Amino acid sequence: MSLGAEEIYPIELAAPDISAWRAGNTGIPYMTTLDSGLPGPHAMVLAVTHGNELCGVLAVVSLFETGFQPALGRVTLGFANVTAYERFDPAEPGLSRYVEEDFNRVWDDASLNGTRRTVELDRAREIRPLVDTVDYLLDIHSMQHATEPLMLAGTTAKGTALARRVGVPRLIVQDSGHSAGRRLRDYGAFGDPAAAQAALLVECGQHWERSSADIAWSTTIRFLDSLQMLAPDYRARHLPTAAPAPQCAIEVTETVTITSDRFRFLRDYRGQEVIPEAGTLLGIDDTREIRTPYPDCVLIMPSRRLIRGQTAVRLGRFVQT
Repeated sequence: MSLGAEEIYPIELAAPDISAWRAGNTGIPYMTTLDSGLPGPHAMVLAVTHGNELCGVLAVVSLFETGFQPALGRVTLGFANVTAYERFDPAEPGLSRYVEEDFNRVWDDASLNGTRRTVELDRAREIRPLVDTVDYLLDIHSMQHATEPLMLAGTTAKGTALARRVGVPRLIVQDSGHSAGRRLRDYGAFGDPAAAQAALLVECGQHWERSSADIAWSTTIRFLDSLQMLAPDYRARHLPTAAPAPQCAIEVTETVTITSDRFRFLRDYRGQEVIPEAGTLLGIDDTREIRTPYPDCVLIMPSRRLIRGQTAVRLGRFVQT
């Protein structure tokens, strides 16, 4: 795996020991469902879809340690790719992103129902029956570079509506995913515009930046509050009092997939750059030129893992919603 520039960032977060929650109570390791005993939706807060992304672990552990119990319905607190997470090494923090393949690219029926075996596919199949019962999902992630946090809401109206109910982060990205494989956020009913179930993927900032843990926590609390799942006393103690900044939406119109082994960007793009002029040359994929398709084009999460078949960058524009 290419690590790119990930190692230039200091490790400001410590990876907590999560072994206390190995047994869970669902019959699936590291999956714990808290049931209010009252009618309501089933929500899930999920951490370490990628094993080197620590902020979600800290948010889920904080829910456990602060005694969170849902005011209605059920909330499942889960740790996804635990095998990768257990390999996290601050000396080489990028190497634990996954073990054999990206856990967040296997959520299509062909992969899940097929015969191929990897650590990540086996874990996805293990948690799939539980995921199938979830009404609202928050999948917590972080990013390669220290850029502004993003809420990836998908292309459905229900995703954007849920992101606005949560209220943070400021930027809502309406995107369709990656050609390399389907994400959990888009799996099954989550990606069906006609279904009630909805999922969000939050990118909380740079992987090991202290502020990413703060973003993960505030997003998690506001997500649960948006579903009316916080008991009044817990809400009073933990819901941030500061009003969030007004949100704006970015529609991704093009996902640039790498087609050669010779892809390169012409500049050191970090993410969320707004390129004023249409036709600006961003990079070259062998002989293919990658240019901005319109004025004020926003670059979403340009990658340093420039591998054939993977996403190099997503191109978007600000939209009114």
